[in-house]
Amino acid sequence: MDPNHSRIEFKVKHLVVTTLGGHFAKFDATMESTKDDFTDAKIAFEADVDSITTGNEQRDGHLKSDDFFNVAIYPKLTFVSTSLKKIEGENYKLEGNLTIRDKTLPVTLDVVHGGTIKNFYGKTMAGFELSGKINRKDFGLKWSATTEAGNVVVSDEVKLVMSTEMIKQD
Repeated sequence: MDPNHSRIEFKVKHLVVTTLGGHFAKFDATMESTKDDFTDAKIAFEADVDSITTGNEQRDGHLKSDDFFNVAIYPKLTFVSTSLKKIEGENYKLEGNLTIRDKTLPVTLDVVHGGTIKNFYGKTMAGFELSGKINRKDFGLKWSATTEAGNVVVSDEVKLVMSTEMIKQD
């Protein structure tokens, strides 16, 4: 994965009225495929949870605590694919196992292959947009609060949005 041209983001509802998000600054992924349409791809991804950033240092610290990721005990989150199925055109479904904290659960992500080209240095590059949803509480990210009016402070549903450029290795 080309980290300079990739981004791993998440979004949650805050107080039911707005969406806030963040990203991981340190991550890596590999993809092995022998087919041009990537249907035999094996994908592995990991993110350094301590690199989480939301633009608010206090919130980042809270996310790193035991209320959420517990970086001290679980410093990485990982994903390992089990299948990549072509749906139509450049649209795929990626299935795999996501591990956050000590929970590993199956997830399905929507994937759009943006294209494959040769870059300025003669390297073959493939671009992908991935998206999906998980329930954070399924993975032990347990913190919860409600306002006096009964509104949830942070939604349980987390939207995942990823843009990746993969570089073919010689």
